[in-house]
Amino acid sequence: MDQQSFIAIGIFLLTYGLIIAEKVHRTIIAMTGSLIMITVGIMTQESALHHIDFNTIGLLIGMMIIVSITGQTGVFNYIAVKATQFAKANPIRVLIMLGLVTAFGSAFLDNVTTVLLMVPVTFKITQQLKVNPIPYLITEIFASNIGGTSTMIGDPPNIMIGSAVKELTFNAFIDHLFLISFFILFVTVGILAFWYRKDLKTTDELKEMLLKKNAREEITDSKLLAKCLLALTVTIGGFFLHQFVHIETATISLIGAFLLLFLTGEKYLDHALEKVEWTTLFFFIGLFVIVGGLVETGVISTLAKKTIALTGGEIVPTTFLILWVSAIASAFIDNIPFVATMIPLIKEMGNSGIQNLEPLWWSLALGACLGGNGTLIGASANLVVAGLASKEGYHISFKRFLVIGFPVMLLSIIISSIYIWFRYLS
Repeated sequence: MDQQSFIAIGIFLLTYGLIIAEKVHRTIIAMTGSLIMITVGIMTQESALHHIDFNTIGLLIGMMIIVSITGQTGVFNYIAVKATQFAKANPIRVLIMLGLVTAFGSAFLDNVTTVLLMVPVTFKITQQLKVNPIPYLITEIFASNIGGTSTMIGDPPNIMIGSAVKELTFNAFIDHLFLISFFILFVTVGILAFWYRKDLKTTDELKEMLLKKNAREEITDSKLLAKCLLALTVTIGGFFLHQFVHIETATISLIGAFLLLFLTGEKYLDHALEKVEWTTLFFFIGLFVIVGGLVETGVISTLAKKTIALTGGEIVPTTFLILWVSAIASAFIDNIPFVATMIPLIKEMGNSGIQNLEPLWWSLALGACLGGNGTLIGASANLVVAGLASKEGYHISFKRFLVIGFPVMLLSIIISSIYIWFRYLS
C-alpha cells in the first residue's frame, strides 16, 4: 500500500474513533472526515459523489415523507392499540411481536422502510404502557437486519449478489436463507426478551386501559388515511416489482412520496420536509465518502484479496473465512463496497478451479447482512432508528448497542456456520 492508502486508513480510523467516543455529534464527525478525504487529495469531489449511495438516500427521503404524512391520520395509534391488545398488553410479548412483525416486513420490503414504519408504532405502544422504548427499538434493529437477510430484496448485499449471479433467483434466496434467518430471529428475540425482562414491566391498570380501548377511535382523518394507503400501496407494490420493471427503489419511494403530496396538496409539503431526518442522511453521506476513500486507494480490495489468499482456494476454509470476515467487516464499515469487492473475487475463484461456488455466495450474504447487527453503525436501519429515537429524546449510544449487539451478532454467525457446514460442506 502507498502513502495515500495509509492516509485514508488514518482518516477512517480517526473518524470512527471519534464517532465511538461520542464527544461530538456523529454527523459532524462523519462529514468532517469525508471533507478531509477530499481536501487531502484521497479523492476528488466528483469521485466522492460517485461513492454516495443515492439510492439509499432517495429511498429514505421518500419513505420519511410518506411516514410523516401518514402519521397525521392516527393510523399508527390504531396499530399500536391493536398490537398491544393482541399481545394482551404484556410488555415482553409486545417486544416479541414487534420483532416478528419487523422481520417479516424487512423480508419483503427492505429493512430501512420497515423500521421507518415500525418506530412510530413502537413509541405509541411504549408511551401508553409507560415503559422504556429502547429495548423495543434495539430489538427492531436486530429483527430488521435478520429479516432482510432472508430474501433477495430485503437488504442491499442480497440485491447485489442476486443481480450479479443470475442462478441465484428470488426463490433461491428464500429456499436457502429464509428458514435459517427466522431461526436466528427466534433465538435473538428470545435472548433480548430475557436480557431486558426486568425493564419490561407495567401496571395492571395500564394493561386494562389499553385492552378496553376502541382502536378505531384512534383514526383521526380517514380521508387522508385513504390517500396515504394508496401511496403506500403503490410504493410497496413497486418494491415487490422493482426487479422486474428495472426501476430503483429510491425512484419508487420518491414516486410514492410525491404522489401523496400531489393528492394531499401543498399544505403538507413543509411539514413533510421538516420531518425528514436530515442529520441522519448527512451522516450516511459522510460514511459513504469515507469508505469510498478506502475503495479509491485500493485498501478494501487489498484486504479482500489477502483474506482469500490465506485459504489457498480450499472450499471449506474459504467458505468460513468469507462468512466471518464479511460479518466482522460489515459491523464496522458499510457492507455495500465490501460486497461489491467480494463478488468479482468469488467469480474469479470459480475460474481458478473451485467448482461449487454456492456455499461462498450464501456465506457472503449471511455474513454481510447479519454483520450489520454488530455495531450501531453496521447497517442503515440501525442509524435510522437511532436518529428517530434521538428526535424523541432517547439516546442509543454506540457503546450501549455494542454490549448486546456484538455478542448477539457473533452467535448468529456461529449458527450460520453450523447451517452452512451441514447443508453445503459435510
